[in-house]
Amino acid sequence: MIRPPRMNTGVAGVIGFVLLAILAPPSHVLAAAAKKPPEKPAADKPLLVATFGDWGVYQTKSGKGRICYTLAQPKERLPANLQRDAAYAFISDRPGEGVRNEISFIMGFDVAGAADAAPDPKKKTTAKDAVAVVGDQSFDLLPKGANLWVKNAAKEGQLIDEMRKGVKLVVKAASKRGNATSDSYSLSGFSQALDRVQKECPAI
Repeated sequence: MIRPPRMNTGVAGVIGFVLLAILAPPSHVLAAAAKKPPEKPAADKPLLVATFGDWGVYQTKSGKGRICYTLAQPKERLPANLQRDAAYAFISDRPGEGVRNEISFIMGFDVAGAADAAPDPKKKTTAKDAVAVVGDQSFDLLPKGANLWVKNAAKEGQLIDEMRKGVKLVVKAASKRGNATSDSYSLSGFSQALDRVQKECPAI
């Protein structure tokens, strides 16, 4: 299995990788993650527009127009002693493609999929463990390489609503090595950040 490249802990160091994940459809995420981001003209580099609480708002351009997104890093990662690459949660808008509020998570490790389900009933780190939890609401996530997407795209709006009014987002997933992980994100500033994303990339 090809692993994604090591990422710096700062947002600036991961921005190229994040952009690849935004531009690539879920079926191509793993292939995109294995490639080094191509050099882009300065005008196309992601620009930090604003910061709200724990969320940064960025914009850039592609062949189909402007891309805007907000991202954050987890405040807590469990198990704390588990070595892995940096993790990010991000929500993107691509008006030129008719995409609004697309949610993705970069996990920093290869996530277990259905084919990796453990035959041992005592081992619970299977693909069904990939979920996003806000308050008492839980949303199933679809593993693709080192990334997670909302399994039922029709529920992305519901997850966004819960994140807007919530305090904490927890993303749970199992690695291919059998480790159950939990990343906790602060939702401070999320609602304002998403409003700014939509302002920067209004619907066409």
